[in-house]
Amino acid sequence: MPALGNKLYFNYGGQGPLPTPSLAAISASFATIQELGPFSDNVWPYVNRTVSGLRQRLAAWFGVVPERVAFTENVTSGCVLPLWGLPWQAGDELLVSDAEHYGVVAALEELARRHRLRVTSLAVADLTGDADATAAAVGQRLEAALTPRTRLVVLSHLLWNTGQTMPIAAVAARLAGYPRHPWLLVDAAQSLGSLPVAEAAAAADIYACTGHKWCCGPEGLGAVAVSQRLLEASSPTLIGWRTLEHDGPGAGGGYHRDARRFEVATSCTPLFAGLDSSLQLLEAEGDADARLAAIRRRSSQLWEGLQQMPGIHTLLAVPPPAGLVSFTMADPKGAPLDPEAVVKQLGDRGTWLRTLESPRCLRACTHLVSTAEEVERLLTQLAELIQLSAG
Repeated sequence: MPALGNKLYFNYGGQGPLPTPSLAAISASFATIQELGPFSDNVWPYVNRTVSGLRQRLAAWFGVVPERVAFTENVTSGCVLPLWGLPWQAGDELLVSDAEHYGVVAALEELARRHRLRVTSLAVADLTGDADATAAAVGQRLEAALTPRTRLVVLSHLLWNTGQTMPIAAVAARLAGYPRHPWLLVDAAQSLGSLPVAEAAAAADIYACTGHKWCCGPEGLGAVAVSQRLLEASSPTLIGWRTLEHDGPGAGGGYHRDARRFEVATSCTPLFAGLDSSLQLLEAEGDADARLAAIRRRSSQLWEGLQQMPGIHTLLAVPPPAGLVSFTMADPKGAPLDPEAVVKQLGDRGTWLRTLESPRCLRACTHLVSTAEEVERLLTQLAELIQLSAG
């Protein structure tokens, strides 16, 4: 990964650096397309093989059949495209967790405005304990928040702000037993490439991911796994030639019966080659459980180191279930340090993490390629900044 050669990088939850083999795969794909002719009879078998190969690989990661996987530009479009095609009725309620990303929340608010829906809140951002306690609390709060009008529940698999995981399969099971069987929309931006996702993706109605974060693929390509019942109920919303079962005269309304009905038009085929390469590199490091264990070794090292530092408070009260570590900093007198200033000072030292606005904190991410030495260097730099703040 060339991006890691001259810096300490802890922003995998924002964008993962592209591995050299994946960059080479993208370049080789561009070259192949030009050699075959970008719009010739000879190019389509190559394009179809590249796209269908990645669809099959992602379906295996998701634990679903390939017919339930659609390609999108990013996680937000993966959430929104199937969502807007559902048969909403005025007065339906959208139960949205208080830890969702602003982009998805904005889309839900616009959906509610247009269809006269009601948005309600499910509190999960304050859950900072272990997995069992978190799952129990989510179950209790979900039970209390559901009403006869609830038609959709929105819950991320791995919360992007606190780093907590949500019991998606258990939530899906509870909703299946509820009279109206509300849809379950899962923002999986932080999940694919960091957590085992098959159980959750197979259980959700919409499980939307991106390839450019923990998968370390190129930006501009994501995927969504949709349930069979959603395919039967949701209509395409943004329609193009890839939506159609037959691309030709009289094709209007003849949409794909599978998840391809949520694909639109021309995509950049080399991105598919690049993401496929990155996924293969991850697979070579072990199965999903083994990869998560490696990620957690470094995030636990960081979390435990932060516990020893006066002035630092981690959002989670237990070691992180994945690779996200969020925390606040204060000077020796207890005055909060400005997260933006901390990020700037660390960046001047060649170390990169990010700030979050809600809650206002810093977030560092560890991945498979993060080393124990890098984590120790970050801890040392944070301690130095606290000391410098003392004046």
